[in-house]
Amino acid sequence: MSAAATTGSVADAGVRGGQTRAFLAVLRRDLFVTWSELPVFLAQVVLQPLFLLFVFGKVLGSLGYTQNNYAQLLFPGLLALTAVITGMQTLAFPLVVEFGWTKEVEDRLLAPMATGLVAAEKVLFATLRAMVATTIMIPVGILVLGSIPWRWEGVPLLVLVLVLGSLLGAGLGLLMGTLVAPNRINIVFSLVFTPLLFTGCSQYPWPSLSRLPWFQYVTAANPMTYVSESMRAALVPSVPHIAPWICLIVLAGSLIVLMAIGVRGFYRRAID
Repeated sequence: MSAAATTGSVADAGVRGGQTRAFLAVLRRDLFVTWSELPVFLAQVVLQPLFLLFVFGKVLGSLGYTQNNYAQLLFPGLLALTAVITGMQTLAFPLVVEFGWTKEVEDRLLAPMATGLVAAEKVLFATLRAMVATTIMIPVGILVLGSIPWRWEGVPLLVLVLVLGSLLGAGLGLLMGTLVAPNRINIVFSLVFTPLLFTGCSQYPWPSLSRLPWFQYVTAANPMTYVSESMRAALVPSVPHIAPWICLIVLAGSLIVLMAIGVRGFYRRAID
């Protein structure tokens, strides 16, 4: 190997090391801000699924409006809802604000790391927040319901789907944050959030919709459906659900599409 080639390899290694350090420094800063605002974070991400779990799983059951085992069916769906919604909220709104008004993203783009790594750090941060919020829902579920459905054999699938569901939410947030104009983000988020909530099979298993075939097709188009169904496969396999391997394939395909469009939109906004 020539001296020039050796020098080039060392320089490339130094650049990669510098980008890695910058990436970790930015991620560390975001995590520190979240930790310093922990009560706000918990209120933001846990309040909605907590009340859904309390009303649908506890109150309606106590009043006799739902079957006794409905809470066991509902809980995995709310884990899926928490993972996807938290990932989406963590990325969509801040990204729109940073690109549209505060221009804070320009400081990150000036950091010694590639533009793609800036987008990757935001996705990773949103994913981590979503995973933490979903994990917190486990003791919350025990507190509200008294017990939750749990199978140690299903933990590997549960963890895998937790990661994929959190990434899915982050991908949706990246897509919205880069493609939606700042003055329309509230409207778009409302239009996206409500259908995502009620067509994601968080409150009911997908096979039970066979009596409403048109709505079954609608829910099949929502990627969150496959997070909910995988969570049920991991925790309550006795409930009819979509086969986990189908869910994992659909989630992987959805992630590829969302990340490809989202990263492309991030580059476009960054260059503008």
